[in-house]
Amino acid sequence: MILPGTIVEYVEQGRFICGVVLEHNQKRLRIYNQNGRELNLPEGRVVHHDHKPLPAGLSRDQQRQRLQEADHHRRTLMAQVGVEEVWQLAAAEGDTLFAPEFLAELSFGGPVDDDRVAAWLRCVFEDRLYFKYKDGRIMAHPAEVVEQLRAKLERERERQALLARGAARLKSLFAQGPDGLGGEAWPEQDLCLGLLRDFYLHGNEAEESELARELLKAAGLTRPHDVYELLVKVGVWRADENLPLLKAGLPTAFPAEVLAEAAAIAAPTAEELLAAGRRDLRHLPLLTIDGAATRDLDDALHIERLGEHYRVGVHIADVAWFVKPGTLLFETARQRVTSIYFDDSQIPMLPPLLSEGLCSLIAGEVRPAMSFLVTLSESGEIIDSEIVASLVTVQRRLTYEAAADLLASDPELKALLALARALRRRRVEADAVILPIPDVNLRIDGHGNPEVSLEDVDQPARLLVAEMMVLANMVGADFVAARQAPGLFRTQDEPHQRLVYGEEKDLFTIWRQRKQLKPGQILTTPRRHSGVGAAAYTTLTSPIRRLLDLVMQHQLYHLRRLGGSGFSESEMLDFIAAINTTQTRVNQTRRERHRYWLLKYLAAGKERVEALVVARGPRRVSVVLLDCLLDADLPPSRGINVQPGEVVRLKISRVEPLDGLLRLEW
Repeated sequence: MILPGTIVEYVEQGRFICGVVLEHNQKRLRIYNQNGRELNLPEGRVVHHDHKPLPAGLSRDQQRQRLQEADHHRRTLMAQVGVEEVWQLAAAEGDTLFAPEFLAELSFGGPVDDDRVAAWLRCVFEDRLYFKYKDGRIMAHPAEVVEQLRAKLERERERQALLARGAARLKSLFAQGPDGLGGEAWPEQDLCLGLLRDFYLHGNEAEESELARELLKAAGLTRPHDVYELLVKVGVWRADENLPLLKAGLPTAFPAEVLAEAAAIAAPTAEELLAAGRRDLRHLPLLTIDGAATRDLDDALHIERLGEHYRVGVHIADVAWFVKPGTLLFETARQRVTSIYFDDSQIPMLPPLLSEGLCSLIAGEVRPAMSFLVTLSESGEIIDSEIVASLVTVQRRLTYEAAADLLASDPELKALLALARALRRRRVEADAVILPIPDVNLRIDGHGNPEVSLEDVDQPARLLVAEMMVLANMVGADFVAARQAPGLFRTQDEPHQRLVYGEEKDLFTIWRQRKQLKPGQILTTPRRHSGVGAAAYTTLTSPIRRLLDLVMQHQLYHLRRLGGSGFSESEMLDFIAAINTTQTRVNQTRRERHRYWLLKYLAAGKERVEALVVARGPRRVSVVLLDCLLDADLPPSRGINVQPGEVVRLKISRVEPLDGLLRLEW
C-alpha cells in the first residue's frame, strides 16, 4: 500500500510527473503534483513510488518545491543511464521479468536510491527500444524485436524528414510549377507525388493515406482538387486526365511478354488457310461499314441473289485462329474482358498488332474468318443457314457516311438495307423491345473542349449493320443451343412494365421504358432475350473486342469440327464470373468518364438548357437534358407545376466536372 506523503510518478501525455500522495482510498490516490494540481489517480497508473515519505508538516508550496526538485534531479540522472548496455546483459536471461531496482543497480554500478530507480524507469519509458514495462516489472526485448523496433523508429525519422522537406517543395511546385525548384527534382519528389496521387485517387484506402494527408496539410494544399492541379502542373497527369480509369485500376498497357507473343504470330498465307480446310470466299464482294475512326474491323458483309431469295454473308474476323486458350494472349483477353472505348481514347482487349493488324478485316488483305451464310426471303424469313471457316478478302471499306451516300444507288447496299428492315420488322413482331436512344457523340478539340452532337442510331447505314450482326448472333446461338452444348447466352427477362410496342420514336416513352427494363444476364443455357426478341441469343460478331465473342467463336469451331464442346460447363461459368466482375467496373468507368466530358461541355458558358421531365415525385423531379441526354435531378418548384413529358428550360447553377456535380434551378 502506498502511504500518504510518498512521492509517486506517473505518465501524462508522454511526460513523467511527480506527485505526493495525500490520501489512499480503494485503489485510488488523491495526489498533489509538481504543477500545483490536485487530482484523483488510479493506483494502476503509478509507475514508481518512493520508499521513504516526505517529512510531515510540509506546506503545499514546500511539497511542490520538493516535487520539482525531485523531477529535476531525476532528469539529470538520466544522462548517466546506459540502457543498451544493461539490455545486453538482461537479454541473455530470456523472458525473465526483472525488478526495476535490480536493473538500475546494473546501470549505476551499485546500490541505488529512489531517484536513481526513477531515473532508470524514465529512460526505459523514453527509449522503448530495449525494454518493456509491465505491472511494475521490466522484461528485455529479444534481439529480433529490438531490430524491428529500430527499423520502425528509422521509418518514423524518415517520415518526419520527408514531411519537413517535402512540404516546402510541394508548396513551391504548386505555386510555380517545375520552375519553382529551378527545374530540378529533389530526391523524394517521385515518392511525394506518388503518395499524393494515390491519396487523391483512393482517399483513406490509399496505402499511405495518413502520411499524404499530413504532407498536404503541411504544404497548405487543402482544397479538394489541389492535388489534381499540382500533378497536372508537374506533368504527372495530363489536363483532363482519365481519373475514373485510374481509380478503377483497369490495365492499360500490355506486358512485354504479351507483346512478344503477338509479334511472334505470322500472317497466315492463303495456302496455309486452305490446307486447314477453310472455304475460299475471296471471290465474294465483301465490304465493311464502320465509323471513320474505327481501327479494329471485325465484321464484313456481302449479299448475293439466289433466285427469289438472297444469301447474306456476315463474315467475322477469326480471332480464334490467332488467340488460343493456354496462351498469354488468351489470358490477357480473359483479364481485360473487353476493349474500352472512351470519348477521347480507347484501350484494346488485344495488342494493336492483332486488333488493328492481323485480326482486322483490312481491305485487300487475306484473312481467316468465320462466315455466317444465311439464305433469306425478301420478307426476312430464314430459309437456311451455314457457318463455315473461311478465308476472305474485303474489297471495299466504307464509313457510315459514305454508305449513307451510296444507299440510293448501290444495289448491294440497297438490298442489304431492305433485308435489314425486314429483319427488324420480324423482331418487332416477336415482341423485341426496340429503344432507339440517340448516340451522344463527343468530339474533343485540340484545346480539350468537348463538342456534343446527337446521332440517330436507326439511320439507314447503322440499321443495316446492326440488324446483320443481330442475325449472325441469333444463328450462332441457335447452332450451339441445338447441340445442347454449354455456351455464353445473353438473356433478358420481360420488362417490369411494357410501354413500347413496335418501333417507338418518342424520347419520353423510350426513356420511361428504359427505366422499366430488367438487367441482362449471361447463362450457359439459352433463354429468351426480350430486348432482341429471340429465343436464344449470344454475341459472336466482335471477337476482337469482347472475350464473350471470342469464347463463343472457339466453342462454335469445336462443335463444327469435332462435334463436341471446346469449353465445359464449369469453364463457361468461370468465364461468366470474369465477364460480370470486370464488365461492371468497365461500365462504371465509362459512365463516369462520359459524364465528366458532358459536364465540362455544360460548364463552358452554358447558362440555360432544355430538359425533358421524365418523372416527378414529392421530393425531386427527374429530367434528361435534351442536347446531351444527361440525367439530372432537382427539387420541385412551388411556383412551377410541371408534369412528366413536358419540356422545360432550366438554369445551370453549378457544374463541377471533377466531382461529377451538376446543379440545376428552375
